[in-house]
Amino acid sequence: MRAILERLVAFDTVSSEPNMALILYVKALLQDAGIAVTLVPDAAGGKANLYASTGPAGAGVMLSGHTDVVPVTGQAWTTPPFALTEAEGRLYGRGTADMKGFVACAVAAMLAASRRPLRVPLHLALSFDEEIGCMGVRSLIDLLEAAPLRPRFCIVGEPTGMQVATGHKGKVALRATCIGREGHSALAPMALNALHLAADFVNAIRSLQAEVAATGLRDGDYDVPYTTLHVGKLNGGVQVNIVPNHAVIDFEIRSLAGEDVAGLIARLEGLAEGIVAPLRGEFPEAAIRVERLWDYPGLGTATDAAVVNFVKGLTGANGTIKVAFGTEGGLFDARLGVPTVICGPGSMAQGHKPDEFVTAEQLARCEAMLAALILRLEAGL
Repeated sequence: MRAILERLVAFDTVSSEPNMALILYVKALLQDAGIAVTLVPDAAGGKANLYASTGPAGAGVMLSGHTDVVPVTGQAWTTPPFALTEAEGRLYGRGTADMKGFVACAVAAMLAASRRPLRVPLHLALSFDEEIGCMGVRSLIDLLEAAPLRPRFCIVGEPTGMQVATGHKGKVALRATCIGREGHSALAPMALNALHLAADFVNAIRSLQAEVAATGLRDGDYDVPYTTLHVGKLNGGVQVNIVPNHAVIDFEIRSLAGEDVAGLIARLEGLAEGIVAPLRGEFPEAAIRVERLWDYPGLGTATDAAVVNFVKGLTGANGTIKVAFGTEGGLFDARLGVPTVICGPGSMAQGHKPDEFVTAEQLARCEAMLAALILRLEAGL
């Protein structure tokens, strides 16, 4: 496992870069062990999902992980981000926690399982572009949708400290395009500043967030127990002496199960219209247009579901948690109907940061879980 992790970390698989070299490395490892492997490349051919199976034909259990990582640009690393560094029980490197540590454990488990008399198959799904909205895995899901059998259970190995997580919020990414009228800044009141429209709309988003936090749905299993609206990016303007006629706001909604997301978006569209409608007499082009960019569903597996009891039996866990971050698990559940939990080594508190790390203790616990899984597959579950 450690040797595999060292190789995985060495591949620079930031989402903007290809992941094919990593995928071909894993493919070669698995095929040399006699494991059936299918690649699902993207249109450009630089990225691919990987799906592999070992053991007899059947539904089986799927281990799922993503191969892309977030950028290191602008971060103050004290260890090389794309080289595995071990010190005081920690293994440092980009992706060690999120989530090449689990991927290394899963690949090693596949190799071990290929040498065992399984009665139930073990599957491995590796995806790309998870960090930019769970985009790459969708073509792999298309493949599984058309397959005669789907996995019985799925374990997504995002970092949970090896606790069994049953849920996460859904997410929709949105864009608001603000249209004003350009002009010379010396005559600014005679123009319509698109950045001012954007500021008013950002204020509307914040007001709706305050309302949702005060009176909306709540789920105490989450660190933030309500649906959140968050502005992440604002672009506009050319230079200071030009009144800008165009500004763009990128924002998101992370929603609890049961939240009326479409209703929240409709509220925002109404608030946007309320901002620009009084201005159209003088500026008929005034507009704030809200569009949906992409989304992924939340995950809400029942705490008494068979998959939860199964994975708790592998780990020895007593309870369950929910996680603040999104995963591909919601897509496996919503599109394929595959019962899914999240359970993997490390903590997201270390993810996306300089000197990201996973502890050797956490990796050992993950290996123990997967060893117990293989024994269950030998026994027929």
